[in-house]
Amino acid sequence: MQTVTILGATGSIGCSTLDVVARHPQRYRVFALTGHQRVETLMQQAKVCMPRYVVLADESHYQKAKTLAEEMGITADILCGASALEDVASASEVDIVMAAIVGAAGLLPTLAAVRSGKRVLLANKEALVMSGSLLVDAANQSGATILPIDSEHNAIFQCLPRDYAYGRLADSGVTQILLTGSGGPFRTRALDTFDAITIDEACYHPNWSMGRKITVDSATMMNKGLEFIEACWLFGVQPDDITVVLHPQSTIHSMVQYTDGSVIAQLGEPDMRTPIAYGLAYPQRIEAGVAPLDFATLTSLEFSTPCQQRYPNLQLAIDACREGQAATTRLNAANEVAVGAFLNGQIRFTDIASVNEETLNRLEPLSVSSLQHILEQDSSAREVANHIVRGLSSC
Repeated sequence: MQTVTILGATGSIGCSTLDVVARHPQRYRVFALTGHQRVETLMQQAKVCMPRYVVLADESHYQKAKTLAEEMGITADILCGASALEDVASASEVDIVMAAIVGAAGLLPTLAAVRSGKRVLLANKEALVMSGSLLVDAANQSGATILPIDSEHNAIFQCLPRDYAYGRLADSGVTQILLTGSGGPFRTRALDTFDAITIDEACYHPNWSMGRKITVDSATMMNKGLEFIEACWLFGVQPDDITVVLHPQSTIHSMVQYTDGSVIAQLGEPDMRTPIAYGLAYPQRIEAGVAPLDFATLTSLEFSTPCQQRYPNLQLAIDACREGQAATTRLNAANEVAVGAFLNGQIRFTDIASVNEETLNRLEPLSVSSLQHILEQDSSAREVANHIVRGLSSC
């Protein structure tokens, strides 16, 4: 029996994790659930899986959660705040931490889990984008295992040799990592109509069911850019070792190309329970509730190269990756501000990339070597991005 803390339990990844865990009550029990604003959903989850702790990131929801707990007969201790998130991520009783808090808010509890030597199922790509060097160094020191849960990175992990040595692709006979992306809902839309893209249109994905922020990131392909940066840290590779390939069917989740000409791909239905189950049980495999692919119904598999004009955010991310940690930290911060502004109706869809690029241009290049430096860069970029958004909103 292994104990699991789920950071971000009410999001799509958290809900899928609970679904997989519920299928294997003899293997897993939930130690803690954490959430942000969806208090009713969080307490309903707690009633079902009976965790020891329920943690709210926002202290203003404490009384509501306490009242619901009493009404629903929930006996879990209810905690609040950032330090409580870190506590349930690093508790000695915990074996596995699902890191699924969206955005920069997930960095500190994820880092706490890594420093405590946990098996960390990393679904929060921003943690690596913001501070990949810190997380990798912390894992090396603590003995933590970081397993990727993003479908693409999980696919790459499955396609690499089991004895792959971090950062040594050539020694494993690997020539290239092929990172696939669907291209989002605007892959074929006329470029001269992008200014008119609505919030509802950007929040629709043809293949995946995700939260609003990550769905907008998929539409701009910033999501793929963040995954590009994440892959460099996860596998210890350079930007030139990765090629992004558009694959609108989302059937092949990513591929690895070998010296002898072989390409090994991981295929499956677009359902996050597959990589979640793989991470929970690794190196074993368990039932995830996902139907196998029916090859008789597959009509075609398409591939193409992403268009830089259509997806400027992707190129911004690749360029930031080449520049270094400070640039990727700033880009992530700017993008969170820009997407939030778009979802609030303050800026147009095409302004997202403009805010991101202008933020990077206004800040001087530098190196970062500590968590404090990273948090300072995150804060500076948000301040600049918010200033840019205000200027666009007033036009």
